[in-house]
Amino acid sequence: MLKNSKNRYGLIAIALHWVSVLFVFGLFAAGWYMVELNYYSEWYRIVPHWHKSIGLLFALLIVLRIAWKCINPSPTPVGSNIERKVAGVAHFSLYALMILIFISGYLISTADGRGISVFNWFTVPSFGEFVENQEDVAGLVHEYLAYSLIGLVSLHAIAALKHHFIDKDDVLRRMLQLKER
Repeated sequence: MLKNSKNRYGLIAIALHWVSVLFVFGLFAAGWYMVELNYYSEWYRIVPHWHKSIGLLFALLIVLRIAWKCINPSPTPVGSNIERKVAGVAHFSLYALMILIFISGYLISTADGRGISVFNWFTVPSFGEFVENQEDVAGLVHEYLAYSLIGLVSLHAIAALKHHFIDKDDVLRRMLQLKER
């Protein structure tokens, strides 16, 4: 089943979800690693290039994911009224944080007027510097948003485990394409 139903996620939504998880944790790890690199490290230019390239591809994936979500609504939410509202706010916040991280990353990388090369396949152009010290300001915003995203993703995972082990409902099972109880 490729599309979502009232009770289950389809394979496309599941694939987009788990690939996004890999992107989020991979980019966070790369970002954490690269800020510690010094000019003399052999990875000084490689890791940032990969981080930017993968980040821009992830931004495209998130645009596709949002489009898919608009044309293929999610299954009926599970849980109490407050849980459904909190889940809605959390999901919106996850997307908002990712989009803001993409924007701040772009502003860091293009503050000097140079575009961003994506794996040397193509270059995303720069709009230049909008504010003084844009690279530093956007860098701090990028860092704090990234930590916030990891925190919210962790809460999201804890909530899924709570649904599975405590509530014993099918919230996690339908994202893993397992049979319902």
